[in-house]
Amino acid sequence: MRIKHQVVTFDAAELAAESRFWAGLLGGEVDEDGDWHMVLVDGAPRIGVQFAPDHVPPEWPRGPVRQQVHLDLWVEDFTEAQEHVTALGATVLKAAAGNTSGDDFQVYTDPAGHPFCLCWLVAEQRG
Repeated sequence: MRIKHQVVTFDAAELAAESRFWAGLLGGEVDEDGDWHMVLVDGAPRIGVQFAPDHVPPEWPRGPVRQQVHLDLWVEDFTEAQEHVTALGATVLKAAAGNTSGDDFQVYTDPAGHPFCLCWLVAEQRG
């Protein structure tokens, strides 16, 4: 079996806001098809967004509606990435631990409440 594309699909009550968020974050564009949007990056599908009018955002980390999947996005410049995702509508759930070596990460939600992480190597951020 050959898989042509791998796409993670998010449910969202606000279809346009969710697909615009991921298109803005990934530098892509939204291809709308009714209750389904595909975020394309350089013409290739990357993120799907499916209309779910009764979507209930998960409550990270241990709420009654638990997260089932999340994305870890490794970035070269955390400060730049932080400014970008918050300008697009992301909300910080958990600030970085402030590690002095190795990896670090910060947890956010997208506009529909799906958690994701910005991750980076601390040594690379120090230069």
